[in-house]
Amino acid sequence: MTGPPPLTGIRVLEFAGLAPGMTLSHYLDALYMLCTDDYITGPFAGLLLADNGASVLRIDRAVPDLTHSTNSSDLPPPTNDLLTRHKSSIAVDLKSPSGVDFIKSLLPHTDVVIDPFRPGILEKLGLGPDVLLGINPRIILGRMTGFRRDGRYKDMAGHDINYIAVSGALALLGRKGEKPIAPGNILGDFAGGGAVLFQGILLALMAREKSGRGQVVEANMVDGASYLATFPRMMLKTPMWDQPRGENVLDTGCPWYDTYETKDGKYMSVGALEPQFFAELLKGLGLSGKGIERSRNDRETWPELKATFERTFKGKTRSEWEKVFDKTDACCTPVLEYGELETDHGREGDQRPAVTLRETPSLAVSEGSSSRDPSIGQGPGIEGGSYCGTALYAGEGGEETLNSWLGWKRGKDFEVENGGLVKKVGSKL
Repeated sequence: MTGPPPLTGIRVLEFAGLAPGMTLSHYLDALYMLCTDDYITGPFAGLLLADNGASVLRIDRAVPDLTHSTNSSDLPPPTNDLLTRHKSSIAVDLKSPSGVDFIKSLLPHTDVVIDPFRPGILEKLGLGPDVLLGINPRIILGRMTGFRRDGRYKDMAGHDINYIAVSGALALLGRKGEKPIAPGNILGDFAGGGAVLFQGILLALMAREKSGRGQVVEANMVDGASYLATFPRMMLKTPMWDQPRGENVLDTGCPWYDTYETKDGKYMSVGALEPQFFAELLKGLGLSGKGIERSRNDRETWPELKATFERTFKGKTRSEWEKVFDKTDACCTPVLEYGELETDHGREGDQRPAVTLRETPSLAVSEGSSSRDPSIGQGPGIEGGSYCGTALYAGEGGEETLNSWLGWKRGKDFEVENGGLVKKVGSKL
């Protein structure tokens, strides 16, 4: 029998960057406050915390006569943030002293605060690290920036592509003779950003168990992406990766570590690095016994061998090649797209938590029975199964969360002022 997720009982305040109902000047002001991809990475760290049982309360911008309105027909539109599962929201005017005071009243009851803002913004709001830790010495402040806070680019705006560019990682990615290719915003925003911040918060929670004290967790996407590139960076000084971009074993220079188009315009991936796997690949391609095994490490043969592989793979459809290589050790698998994975769980398209904790599994992602195997989470899952994000409007579910956390209720402990929550006059918050 499984227990609750590992972070159950952890309370998180996640500052949001952008909110609905803003004028153009407000929108541009909010963009400047962020001016990085932190409006994605902070919520992703919060999502990882929420998926593992933490109660995550997002702090959105207050919109007068709209957020926290008692008229259900006047709900604000949802924000652009889709990384919202298992989260709730309250709206607070952070430019108002009463709004800042309300946030301060939550801090003694909070474990983690996620700061996505441009350096210095949280301090200008009167909620800098010294203030937070002064109110609650056990609090953990997770701070996410793009560039290093103390680096040469610290005062510049940027996005994922800029951070991985100066980290060195982007220079590794691309084919021979072509410009570097950015892998979407996976490497900087999510892997080197949100996931690294999540790791830092977990480490701080572990340290707090020993010391009883919270601390500031600093993460940035430059260091995060660079750390992820530890292995290839070290390999640059070895024969495995000492050639120009696109001419090495793992960067598409090698014929047996690449993707190949099939007859129907789809693709197969090949990663037959070891000799025994390479032999299986040649067998499936019908190329055994041609001396390729003996000459494969001669780089002079690579262009011709790659051309041979290209012609061969185009001779069959992807599904035909799947039948050839399925259940073999040729390290040859189809390049599947999310559109087909979404409708075919037999291809392992049902989205799951990233890791399995057998005794205290993370919350489920894909919809399904609560009695299913713990390896795919517990509970009914979420609508859309992680293929369709569910937006959260400012103020959605937040008052219920405050009641769950602390028993606070509107009218008794707090009230709404200009669309934002504030302490009720005379309350003991």
